[in-house]
Amino acid sequence: MREKFIQLIDLFYFIFKPFMPLKTYRYAVCGGGNLVLDIVLYFLVFHYGVDEHNLDLEFVTVSPHIAALFIVYPITLTTGFLLQKYITFQDSDLRGRVQFFRYFQISVGAIIINYFLMKLFVDVCGFYPTPSKMLTIAVSVVYSYISQNLYSFKVTNKES
Repeated sequence: MREKFIQLIDLFYFIFKPFMPLKTYRYAVCGGGNLVLDIVLYFLVFHYGVDEHNLDLEFVTVSPHIAALFIVYPITLTTGFLLQKYITFQDSDLRGRVQFFRYFQISVGAIIINYFLMKLFVDVCGFYPTPSKMLTIAVSVVYSYISQNLYSFKVTNKES
């Protein structure tokens, strides 16, 4: 099944081949798919899950745009890791649990970036939550790609 999925993704690589290596293309496709999932889930959770209301957890009240961010996070963390591990970074020789731990560390950094940018865009600048979420993506994508490539899924035994 994985090979069929990779063949489907690679079917359109010829368009991007002059501009980017295969690994970057696969990262973009997998990350883009996960990103679409993230935005759709965020929209659904924000508008229907928390119904655009503060989430009272007894010990703290969380604003709806931040609650939606943290509710969606575990889902897209898992799907993102699986896509990157089995599609993009297949050549990594690190053990799966090491990859996941590192992926998790980097994703925590990404969620911190997302949190502060969401607070800035929504609470300080007054932008709508869903477009604000999309604006944070540009910063997160660059941070994540560089970090995942150099840390989470790095190849430790390259043959020269």
